[in-house]
Order: sequence, then C-alpha cells, then structure tokens
Amino acid sequence: MRKVILVTGASAGIGREAAILLAQEGHTVYAGARRLDRLEELAKHGIAPVEMDVTREDDNKRSVDRIMERERRIDVLINNAGFGLYGPVEEIPLDDARYQFEVNLFGLAHLTQLVLPHMRAQRSGRIINVSSVVGKIFVPLGAWYVATKHALEGWSDCLRLEATPFNIQVVLVEPGAIRTEFFDVTRGRLKEYHDDTAYEAQFEPFLKMFEDPKARARSTEAHVLGEVLVEAATTRKPRRRYVRGHLARPALFIRKWLGDGAYEFLLRRSFR
Repeated sequence: MRKVILVTGASAGIGREAAILLAQEGHTVYAGARRLDRLEELAKHGIAPVEMDVTREDDNKRSVDRIMERERRIDVLINNAGFGLYGPVEEIPLDDARYQFEVNLFGLAHLTQLVLPHMRAQRSGRIINVSSVVGKIFVPLGAWYVATKHALEGWSDCLRLEATPFNIQVVLVEPGAIRTEFFDVTRGRLKEYHDDTAYEAQFEPFLKMFEDPKARARSTEAHVLGEVLVEAATTRKPRRRYVRGHLARPALFIRKWLGDGAYEFLLRRSFR
C-alpha cells in the first residue's frame, strides 16, 4: 500500500538514499532539510522538498500541516536529522552541548509530538528514529553525541509502549560507520576544539582515523542504510531495532559479552 512518508535530514547521506528508494517504490515522500537548494535534485524522483530545521517549532508545524493538508494522512515519520559533536567534556561549551541535544533529541521529539495525534486518529503509523551504535556503546571525545543517542534509545523504547495501543510502531535504526558527510562535518567540528587542548594525546589518533582514506573505504555505503530504512518503513512487522554498518555488531558484542573492561581496553589500544 502506498504510504505518505516524511524523512528529515534528507539532503544527503542515509536520508537522501532512503527518500529516493521509497519514492521509487511508489510511496509519497516528503524530504526535509535546512537547505532547500540541496533538496531540489530530489524533485526529479517525484519527492516533495520541505525546507525545515527540526530545532524550529514553526518549521516543524508548517511541514506537518502542509502534508496533512495535501495528503490527509501521514503514515511514516523517519527522524534522521542529526549531527555529531565531538571533543573533550571539559572543553566543549555547554551551549554547544545544548544545541546537540536540540537537534538530536528535542527537535525530533517536537516533530514526533506533532505527528502522533494524526497517527492516533487514523489508528496507524510508524515512527523510525535513526540512532547510532553509540547509543549502546561509547567512544573517547564523544560524550555529548553519545549522550544524545543513549537518550534517544530510552526515549524511543518508552514511546513504543505508549504508542502500541494506537497501532503506532516505533523503530530504532542503529548505524555503525557509514560513508557519508557525517565524517567530514564531525571532523570539522572536532578541529574547533583542537587548539591548546589538554587532550592532545586523544585528539591525534581520532583525527587520523577521520582522515584515513582506508578507514573511509571500510565504512558502509549510505545506500545500504537507505535500504534498511526502507525495510523499517514498509515491512508489515518491523523489528524494534536494526543494526547495520561497519563495526556495529562487533562493538556491541564485545561490550555486551566481554564487559566494559575488555571494551575499554580495546578502545585505548585503538586511540593511542
């Protein structure tokens, strides 16, 4: 059955791939992002571009109202918009940390609040939240980004329990290392905290990892995660969680079955 789907963070990477694949399957797709110029190319796939910043409540409301006015329903919300803030806890300004939460959690939460009443009224719907493997593990210099994804995991699980009586499903997607612009954006932000840092010894291996072409080559292509989002959005009985991407399952296995000590030992050997 044709579904009406809103995908946020659709200007590049996973969101863009998912939007195109969903449109190719015949679904009505609205692609949201802050920069409308980066969405124009999607129009040739039959995708409706939506200029929106999830941290702006007016943008979220205008986007949902537009979809409801045109389609009279919304079947799937894919909360994909987000970014990674990396740097030492001691040195990252709290305003930057708050903005990380505004994008990765509170903006997503507000958009979800707007969509839920419509899904309840139609007695069906699906919320797909793009988390990360770091929602279950941790890495050096990633405290604020990791914190948002840990929070999103628990938030989504609670929402699932609340929404189930209304036939609304809640799904988490937990990517590992994916070949997208995320690496470049994260590296750029990381360098903002690099000068005169007391954490130089941890910065250097981290920056080398981001700049290593072999590491990028080993990461999973965004198209693969786009296919995962399509499955999560369209299959009749979706899983609660989808784990996909380079290093995701090994990292989860090590922490769960070998414990935090073994996991931290491997991290220290990797980032030295």
